[in-house]
Amino acid sequence: MAQRQDKEKGGGVLGFLRETAIVVVGALIASTLLRMFLLQVFVIPSGSMENTMLIGDRVAVQKVVPVQRGDIVVFRDDLGWLPASGGNRLAWWQSALMFVGLLPDESQNYLIKRVIGMPGDHVACCDSQGRLTVNGVALDEQSYLFRDGAGQLVQPSEMTFDIVVPQGKIFVMGDHRNESADSRCHLAVETNGVLGGLAFVNQTSVVGAAVATVFPFSRISGHTRPATFDGIPAASGTPPASPVINGEPPPAC
Repeated sequence: MAQRQDKEKGGGVLGFLRETAIVVVGALIASTLLRMFLLQVFVIPSGSMENTMLIGDRVAVQKVVPVQRGDIVVFRDDLGWLPASGGNRLAWWQSALMFVGLLPDESQNYLIKRVIGMPGDHVACCDSQGRLTVNGVALDEQSYLFRDGAGQLVQPSEMTFDIVVPQGKIFVMGDHRNESADSRCHLAVETNGVLGGLAFVNQTSVVGAAVATVFPFSRISGHTRPATFDGIPAASGTPPASPVINGEPPPAC
């Protein structure tokens, strides 16, 4: 009798462990699929998106709905905008937890900016009132541009430019315009004989659009497309194969 009870007890423990393992593996698979196809969390690495997003904020990025003007997007640094850095190597377990989505992605090869121009868009700075224009319509950016401690709004851009976004690319800028080395800073750079070839982000490099700040809890908030972008008309004509830069581009920064 005692031997039979021991077998039943042992079988119960093994059954419990087996069921627990199935639940854990299933949860890891579901988390990995969620990260790969639906939603991923990233850590904000710099102040270029202040005060919309602060350094260290955890931001959820959706990968389902196509990106549009006004969205805040995370993208791979395929163009080499980031300075070379050894960075802190992650432990294997950190990399594994990031892969399955149980830790936010702290990789050093991603950037986050706001989409100002889509393929074919004519983006210029600035009009007589100092505002950016997209396809001839001025943007009202007061709702998201950086404000200092005294409430002073940063200028939409202290660099002047006049460009048309090429096919398959987007033109991006940070909300803290004076602290953002964005598309403007690369318009004067020539690569493979193309002026501004490094200024426009490949649409295929975009991971997705930020939908919410999820941590710290005191900063939980959603991120929606600003209403000012609703009034921008569609680009006229076919997007050019290469960037169009009218006039003198701003110097690299």
